[in-house]
Amino acid sequence: MKRAGPVPKPGGPEEHEAVVPDGERVFIGLGANLGDARTAVAQALDALAALPQTRLVAVSRLYRSAPVDAQGPDFVNAVAELRTGLTPRDLLSALQAIEHAHGRERPHRNAPRTLDLDLLLYGQRVVEEPGLALPHPRLHERAFVLLPLAELAPELEHPRLGPLAAFRERVAAQPIQALA
Repeated sequence: MKRAGPVPKPGGPEEHEAVVPDGERVFIGLGANLGDARTAVAQALDALAALPQTRLVAVSRLYRSAPVDAQGPDFVNAVAELRTGLTPRDLLSALQAIEHAHGRERPHRNAPRTLDLDLLLYGQRVVEEPGLALPHPRLHERAFVLLPLAELAPELEHPRLGPLAAFRERVAAQPIQALA
């Protein structure tokens, strides 16, 4: 897995560029804390790269973080940047299908998980619909989101809150460690 940089697409970039010449700039949070979490995150990245009308642009380093508002083992986290022609709802459905394929269960809120894929930002869109909130409502409160996001896009702005860099100091006490 390439870190904090371009990720080549199978079939060559020229072939994929023709399918997704442009697309909305999207950020996905990845996490797992059950089973082989590193492998689950790596396989999820492969699945993201294979989505139709979508190009995997960059991936942050992996991080280890303690669960927030939950119990269980530490998480392995990362953030991926995509360009996609999928609608927010279609992308969310694809993310949930990837989670399901990895055995994700939802017995209760913040339960440990084999794989968690969060749609963090979809361009500068603000969406509040049943089952879909954009930007992710807690992304600015989580070190495991803000640090990987800063690797990929230090200038990134939240459509309602402004520069996300302003929130990194607020999460500095949350336990998080970059993995080798």
